[in-house]
Amino acid sequence: MARTPPTLHLKPGKEKSLLRRHPWIYANAIDRASGGPASGDTVRVLGADGRFLAWAAFSPTSALRARAWSFNEAEQPDAAFIAARVAAAVARREGLQAQTEAIRLVFGEADALPGLVVDRYRDQLVVQFLAAGVEHWREVIVAALREVTGCEAVYERSDAAAREREGLVAREGVLHGEVPVPVAVTEHGVRYEVDVITGHKTGFYIDQRDSRQLVGEHAQGRRVLNCFCYTGGFTLAARLGGAVEAVSVDSSAEALAVAARNEQLNGLTPSTWLQANVFDALKNLLAEGRQFDLIVLDPPKFAPSVQHLDRAARAYKEINLKALRLLAPGGLLFTFSCSGAVSVDLFQKIVAGAVFDARTDMQMLRRLAAGVDHPMSMTHPEGEYLKGLMLRRM
Repeated sequence: MARTPPTLHLKPGKEKSLLRRHPWIYANAIDRASGGPASGDTVRVLGADGRFLAWAAFSPTSALRARAWSFNEAEQPDAAFIAARVAAAVARREGLQAQTEAIRLVFGEADALPGLVVDRYRDQLVVQFLAAGVEHWREVIVAALREVTGCEAVYERSDAAAREREGLVAREGVLHGEVPVPVAVTEHGVRYEVDVITGHKTGFYIDQRDSRQLVGEHAQGRRVLNCFCYTGGFTLAARLGGAVEAVSVDSSAEALAVAARNEQLNGLTPSTWLQANVFDALKNLLAEGRQFDLIVLDPPKFAPSVQHLDRAARAYKEINLKALRLLAPGGLLFTFSCSGAVSVDLFQKIVAGAVFDARTDMQMLRRLAAGVDHPMSMTHPEGEYLKGLMLRRM
């Protein structure tokens, strides 16, 4: 006899977000759990009036106590359900293969697979199981990925802080195939070395693909400053786009060594790679009286949570103010935030404050975001973590 699914019973009034198909259920919304659900178990979620709301994955230690798999009562998740979701997510990215060899195949809640991230670098897959539900189905997910992609090399990078909040230990290592070696991927004609073992995130910032291309399209004849450059993505796009000078700044000697190799990989002569704290580097460049025609600010996450917003706002304003003072008339500023706690509106207000303090006139030409393989579910706006602005000095 099949086991009766465990059940979460919500408090009165706490069903509203689920009725709007938002996938998250917080612990303070739950009145009680019945049936003894364990970590990763599929639970039936009921409103205070007893009506069905969702099937969800249970996480007993997280403040985010459950993540919805489906809002259809007839669609109870099983192995076939999970495999079909994986296949559908991969199929949605098929058109990107002509542009790039680095693609995000699965993007968590946006692909109705909460907590799962899968990136592909040529024939190497990198997976992150960041929630209890996808951890429960890890073997099914890996098998489905291998089947639909034909990739035999699968490496796990479940080392993000989100896993700890789910009560899961960090995991990293080979899930199938051999130990990966750095691989060179091509994106819009630019080649990048990716190390999935030691690189940031899953090895590369796939989400900035469209913005790298945009920088390359506007780099002709310009002097470029790339801050928080990591392995040189924006720098390479700019140089191949015709930049006459490039100065790139990062605090990591290891990342800059890869960036220099990437220049060689693209047949470029050496440019300036500066190992330094970006805040200090901007101050020094100002003291030297330098000016640039195109500046990129792509910092790490300054606000990991809403508790860090004030500090993050000050940091974003400081780097943007200094960059604006380095920007030549007619110059372009590409400025970004990857902090999910910083909304699009707040980020624009912070940058506007920097513009005011710089006493300069700026036009906003575009709002920037992650590529199409990082979609945002319209019922889960929290998925829109990366935001950016393309500004022009008048």
